[in-house]
Amino acid sequence: MNKFGKRLVVALMAASMLATPVYAAPNTDEIQAEKEQKEKEVQSVQAQLQTMVSKISETEEKLITKGEEIQKAKEDLAEAEKKQEQQYESMKVRIKYMYEQGDTKALEDLFTSNSIADFLNQADYIETVHNYDREKLEEYVETKEQIASLKESLEKDLEKLEKMQASFESQKEALSETLTQKQAEVANLDQELQAAIAQAAAEEEARRKAAEEAQRKAAEEAASKESASNSNTTSGQGSTSGNQTSGNTASGNTTNRPSGGGTSNTNKNDTAEKPSTSKPSTGSGSNTSTSTGNTSAASRIVSAARSCLGTPYVWAGDTPGVGLDCSGLVKYCHSVAGISVARTSSALGAGGRAVSSPQPGDVVCYPGHVGIYIGGGQMIHAPQPGDVVKISSVYSCGTPWYRRYW
Repeated sequence: MNKFGKRLVVALMAASMLATPVYAAPNTDEIQAEKEQKEKEVQSVQAQLQTMVSKISETEEKLITKGEEIQKAKEDLAEAEKKQEQQYESMKVRIKYMYEQGDTKALEDLFTSNSIADFLNQADYIETVHNYDREKLEEYVETKEQIASLKESLEKDLEKLEKMQASFESQKEALSETLTQKQAEVANLDQELQAAIAQAAAEEEARRKAAEEAQRKAAEEAASKESASNSNTTSGQGSTSGNQTSGNTASGNTTNRPSGGGTSNTNKNDTAEKPSTSKPSTGSGSNTSTSTGNTSAASRIVSAARSCLGTPYVWAGDTPGVGLDCSGLVKYCHSVAGISVARTSSALGAGGRAVSSPQPGDVVCYPGHVGIYIGGGQMIHAPQPGDVVKISSVYSCGTPWYRRYW
């Protein structure tokens, strides 16, 4: 390596060492670790939320079953009361016959009794009424009491389930809020991480450019010094050569030297073709269905929902004007349009076809609740026990989704 090359290398190394700035690199590892921890927390909350949604669905099914049992108990109770009344009327006819035959004691006991049970306890009853009548009456009284007790027990069970469902709903809302908060924290950390990475990249680019600039300046300085040195050397050699020539001429000797001046042709391709950086065209990636379904069926669904307005909320209710729960309302409205759907809100929320732009007749779905979308951000639904079927704005909380069955 000649003297100029050595000087250039030394200058470049020195410039690189002296001109490279020391930057405080962003601590991306800590941000990444914190982000991963928050993501784990998000996953944990999501798992808890999913468990709570499952509990809500299970409790809803139990509430519907319990509601059906209460309705059956009410029907059985009404039937027992009807049979009891029929038996009582038949007994009165027989007592009247006995009275007409001259036995007034039974008639007096009947009309002076406060109730059937009081009449059955009359000491003279066995003497005036056949044992069969007494057994049947006692049987119906016992059946009536059992059904009444069952109804009361079922209603208490229903009340407990309703409280449990309300507790689950409250916990779900709390978990939803926590999840939203955790997701926001992850998003913030992700932004911090991206900013830190961008800052590190910018600092690295600045360092690289500074080093390149320092190397360029060092190379220029080294080249300038070498040029000056070469110029001085050439000047000295020229003076010596002139003296030698002058002496030779004087002695009469001439020396012919071949021309040493060569021609250097350097061809540069200033228009060298660069690799193509164009990217293939990409589509939107989303296929939007142009089919809107059976709009006439959707219209019948909405009309059926409107016809149910004012119907009391009843667990397991599926009869307009008598009693409806949320899924019972949705099932009834679809049946009017000739469409068979599931009975529970969880099954309704998982069936049909998902839609992102709801139309009147679609099912508005939440964990544990459903309604009929009627347009304009409104729905018809059966909200809760103690309320009635009514029109409400679609709840913004809970992030509803929509399913289509028409």
